[in-house]
Amino acid sequence: MSTINIAQECGCFRRSELENNVTFDNKDDAMIKAQGMVSHMNEKFCGKHGFELRESGDNFSITMKAPQAAASGGCCGGGHCS
Repeated sequence: MSTINIAQECGCFRRSELENNVTFDNKDDAMIKAQGMVSHMNEKFCGKHGFELRESGDNFSITMKAPQAAASGGCCGGGHCS
């Protein structure tokens, strides 16, 4: 079993139809889904953050990267920007 976890749900994620902690019977299916999620999040979300995929054994985690430089010029106020 493989799980995709969103480490920190931003507002765009909560408003989307994407789900957190999704479990798959095999790692390949989980990886394909996780890659698609990261791509969707980076292309369709507001752009204040970037997202990257990390693999840990059979599980995958999608984490927030530093705020995008081209975003609205600053921190979103979510408490995770340095």
